[in-house]
Amino acid sequence: MLKPSERIAHLTESQTIMMSRMSRELIAQGKDIINLSLGEPDFDTPQHIKDAAKKAIDEGYTHYPPISGYPDLRQAISDKFKNENGLDFKADQIVVSTGAKQSIANAILCLINPGDEIILTKPYWVSYIELIKLAEGVPVFIETSIENDFKANVLEIEKVITDKTKMFIFSSPCNPTGSVYTKTELEEMANLFAKHPNMFVLSDEIYEHINFMGSHESIGQFGAIKDQLIVINGVSKGYAMTGWRIGYMGAPKWIAQACDKMQGQITSGACSISQKAAKAALTYHNGPTIEMRNAFLRRRDLLLELLKDIPGVRTNVPQGAFYLFPDISYYFGKSDGEKVIQNASDLCMYLMYNALVSVVPGEAFGAPACIRFSYAAADEVLIEAVKRIKNALVQLK
Repeated sequence: MLKPSERIAHLTESQTIMMSRMSRELIAQGKDIINLSLGEPDFDTPQHIKDAAKKAIDEGYTHYPPISGYPDLRQAISDKFKNENGLDFKADQIVVSTGAKQSIANAILCLINPGDEIILTKPYWVSYIELIKLAEGVPVFIETSIENDFKANVLEIEKVITDKTKMFIFSSPCNPTGSVYTKTELEEMANLFAKHPNMFVLSDEIYEHINFMGSHESIGQFGAIKDQLIVINGVSKGYAMTGWRIGYMGAPKWIAQACDKMQGQITSGACSISQKAAKAALTYHNGPTIEMRNAFLRRRDLLLELLKDIPGVRTNVPQGAFYLFPDISYYFGKSDGEKVIQNASDLCMYLMYNALVSVVPGEAFGAPACIRFSYAAADEVLIEAVKRIKNALVQLK
């Protein structure tokens, strides 16, 4: 019997993408679905970025670009790291990829050998665990809680470091929880990792600009771990450029060279037009980004206030990104008379078909008591979504 490789058979479909796909299918059937499952800003790409792309087309940037990105874009990223984050990555330490997800995949597949241990805090972003599977690494988990803002401390991290530990992966601001590590917390983590020079630190900072605590803090600002550090970022979230597919990494030169080698055999360089658009995003003032951040903050507060009226929904107050990640285990074991809600996946399906609202089950993020709301939607859409959810949940006894 013909079948896929074991590699792909062991890979799980992204539940964020799955829930969004189901939403689209139901919308095509005429259902009025509110989709709060996908992590995508609802804003259009700013005009100056689109203009830069049009100019690139007119100037003939329609040929293969260098695998790691155009030199001027890599220099712009190097300057951005230096000026905004205090990070010293030269242009030859930058690799531009087809989205931050590819940047993360490059790093994991270039550094992890079978049996290597990779530390993740729960909840984690869905693709981390699947990419670790592809690399045949061994995930090691640290449980966190709403009470601790879904953050791990250095004592918890230190307990799980072994001689097999190869990498620590985290995001701040975090997907799915919106949690943000403080400068003090990051410094404590950096001091710990500096004691273990054979492990790498992968810092996913794609939500950098959607930060409600003030300026973004990167763990890379602490120079003791510069030889262990891989910083991931991109233009999708902060500049509303999800469809342009541009992500990038800063890393020690030998890691950047390894990722260039891998990327050269898989995708080669990222889209030439998108690269020119990304340069315009990174070299323009952040006015449009700040406006979007302020809108997300308003929506966060709105959604938190609306959810107060629903019994049994517990959440932290996220300080970044555009997600809420409430604990909804209060509803486990309840029924509408036809189906018993056993877990978060059951609840998400119930809400999809009974409230016509799409959210993502926490199992996808290693947190089976929770669900993820994206509030990257207009205020009136959020109000209607919570109204529907409240009316559906009241039917569960």
